[in-house]
Amino acid sequence: MTQQRGYWREGGERISAREAWDIWARHAYGILVDVAQTYHSTITYGELRDRLFAASGIRTSALLQNWIGEVLNRVIHESRRRGDPPLSALVVRTEDGMVGGGYDEVLRVTGEPPAEDEMAREEHAAGSRLACYDHFGASLPPDGGVPALAPKLQAAVNRRRAQTPPPRRPVCPTCFVQLPVSGTCDSC
Repeated sequence: MTQQRGYWREGGERISAREAWDIWARHAYGILVDVAQTYHSTITYGELRDRLFAASGIRTSALLQNWIGEVLNRVIHESRRRGDPPLSALVVRTEDGMVGGGYDEVLRVTGEPPAEDEMAREEHAAGSRLACYDHFGASLPPDGGVPALAPKLQAAVNRRRAQTPPPRRPVCPTCFVQLPVSGTCDSC
């Protein structure tokens, strides 16, 4: 049996990429609503792909990074149309727990300025995830919960902080004693 190429239904019927993306986007919406019902829950791109294939019966030989953005852009626009928080904030990369550059479409459609850097994007996504949890009925803590980085990313941030030595205060050039916070040597 030869390997299928392109996009096809489980029975072998070929379909267009656009048709597959539209069908996957409808399924992705429901999958992401389910994810949003658990506080601090996320889903990886690969897990979302697997659930989309199972739910839709549609497969592709295309690499994930070549089509998932099309599906999530449709989810972003549907979230906006419905007045829901951006469900795409729940989808993170396996290797680092980050949402990735495609999340910038959320900022664009809401009229917000582009993220200054990756961490600014991640902080925005953390706030969007909290809005999703609240909107879709997750059990939140009594204080309403807090925006949180995806667990894998938070662990990496914590490791970096633990490895970074505390900043050293300057030393007096005359007596080589560490200067107090005032910056003026008490000995000279």
